[in-house]
This record gives sequence, structure tokens and C-alpha cells, in this order.
Amino acid sequence: MASARDQVLAAETRAALLPGVNERFSGWGIMGLPFRSGDVLATRRFPASSIGPGYTSVWYRNPAGEWTFYADVPPETACTRFFGSAVARAVVCPIVLEWTGEDRLHVEVPEDGLACDIVVGPTLASRAMNLVSAAFPEWAWRNPRALRLTAAMAGPMLGAGKLSMAGTAPNRQAFVANPRRIWVVKAARLRAGGREVNEPGPVTPQAQLGDFRIPQRGILAIGNAGFDALDPALHSTAVSSAGT
Repeated sequence: MASARDQVLAAETRAALLPGVNERFSGWGIMGLPFRSGDVLATRRFPASSIGPGYTSVWYRNPAGEWTFYADVPPETACTRFFGSAVARAVVCPIVLEWTGEDRLHVEVPEDGLACDIVVGPTLASRAMNLVSAAFPEWAWRNPRALRLTAAMAGPMLGAGKLSMAGTAPNRQAFVANPRRIWVVKAARLRAGGREVNEPGPVTPQAQLGDFRIPQRGILAIGNAGFDALDPALHSTAVSSAGT
């Protein structure tokens, strides 16, 4: 069996957009990684994007509950296009996602002194979910009802709290998330704001952005996502809570 690193890098090389007229992305990332300190981290690496060049993004929530979204492209073509109204800051800057071993990922935002070293691996539950995903019919990956039922099963099975694979983002676009292959985080060390924390674990209440719930256990996923096409008459165009 290929390592997490090798499967992720292969997925990045062959990333392609699914058919459709909505806004689509393909790649991989840490769906979410909470720490008992109240810090929360997530990453997105989308080599394929229907709204602009591929990009890398890091989401970070401090213990006070304030989100900062970092991206290496303008916020209008990054995750803040959908989540901006719930984000305190949108920062454009270089981002490092580096595999330092077969199961070890280094995440860094040098500009803000933010860094995280993550160890991932399979569990019986993640292997079972990957078998379910492999048998999932393609139509179901775009069916919100099927995705909600799958998320309701997967959350308790993975020990990840409530999961969201369909819903509405903070800027009011409907979304579907398709984690087609997953691993769980076994260990992590985060450095942020001059502090270092190394106890991944659930936060209370569970962190969420609109209907998207951050897993209560760190999860690495390969997959794709889709959002309603942006319509300024229906959706917010804010890329941070401070405005557009």
C-alpha cells in the first residue's frame, strides 16, 4: 500500500475538475485539526480550480475564536470567496506544505510565524470509510441528502464529532464536500503566536464556519468540493468580516 504522502502527491498530479457549471475544486488537505488549547488548523491544496489558478490555503482559528485565512492567491479566488464573512483576516502570502516523511506533513506560514508538524496514519475506521467511499456511486457525491447521511455515519465512526459534507457556507453559497480517501492525525505540534501546543483534541463547542463543521479529530483527505456559482445578488462577496 502506498504511503499517505505518495497517494497525496499522486492525487495532486492528476487533480482534475469534475463536470459541472458550479465552482469546483480538486486536491487534498487537512479537513480540520483542533487542539485542546482551543487552536484550530486546516489546510487546502487545490491544484485544480474552476475560478482561477490552483492554490494553497491555511485556515487558523486562535483560542479566542478568530479565524485567519491565508492563501497564495487573491482572496476572491481562494477559500474566502465562500467563508469570508466569518473570517477576521484574509492574508495573501507564501505557504509551505512539505512532506518530510511518508506520514509526516509540515505546514508553515512564515509571514505570521505559524507552523504545524503533523503525523497521519490509517485506523480501522478510516480504512472502513475508504472502502465505503470506493463503492459510493458518482451521483451520490453530488447529492446533498446522500452526503448528509454519510456524514452522520462517518462522524461517530471516526470519533470526529459531527461532520458536514453538504450545507451552506458563511457567504451563503451551498456546498458539497467529497473526501474520497482519508487518514487520521495521530500526532501534531502547533506553533502560533509565540506558543507551542501538542495536544490535538476536541474543542467545545465544536468549531464551524456556516454549516461546515471542523472535525473534532484531525483528518487528512483527498477529494473535491463544489459550491454554488457566485451571484452577488444572492451571496456575500466579503472576504473578511471587516468587509470586501
